[in-house]
Amino acid sequence: MGCTISQEDKAAMERSKMIDRNLREDRDKASREVKLLLLGAGESGKSTIVKQMKIIHEAGYSEEECKQYRVVVYSNTIQSIIAIIRAMGRLKIDFGDATRADDARQLFVLAGTTAEGVISSDLTGVIRRLWMDSGVQSCFLRSREYQLNDSAS
Repeated sequence: MGCTISQEDKAAMERSKMIDRNLREDRDKASREVKLLLLGAGESGKSTIVKQMKIIHEAGYSEEECKQYRVVVYSNTIQSIIAIIRAMGRLKIDFGDATRADDARQLFVLAGTTAEGVISSDLTGVIRRLWMDSGVQSCFLRSREYQLNDSAS
């Protein structure tokens, strides 16, 4: 029994040093990390703040993330224009151009047959024509009187 260290003890010391080094690195990394708790009612903009921070302080969104958000954007667009058209009836707002009523009927038909993440050129045209209508714009300006996604603006 001398003053030398066995191979097992030497390996254990190396593992211990490596664990200590990893713990120090993790502690240093955690001390630089900022955590933020966002509280607020629904539709108050909590997730919007997080998305803006990602755009401003990180590299933004990858092409793949943009493709994933396309489905959400299309869905929100369709849901929002439908909500506005339905609210027009409740708020007794007429279309500025009477032919837009046909577009509104077509909107409901096309929206029901649209595949997720895809907007046909027909549906795009209907949404554009409806959006340009003065009655639809008037209803949109009164959106505080009915439930409309923040993303509609």
